[in-house]
Amino acid sequence: MKNRIEELRKEKGITQDELAQILEVSRQTISSLENGRYNPSIQLAFKIGKYFGLYIEEIFFPE
Repeated sequence: MKNRIEELRKEKGITQDELAQILEVSRQTISSLENGRYNPSIQLAFKIGKYFGLYIEEIFFPE
């Protein structure tokens, strides 16, 4: 699944480490999400959406 996490993170001016701390996951998880190697759980997807103030559908989309 493709996503806009890297784009949104950079717009906020935060690092992968900072986003990982905010979402209570590892930096490796953020890296894997950004590279499309990992699809988040629904709980993590909602946390990401809440942090960026967007609906899940605005962040994640099928390839």
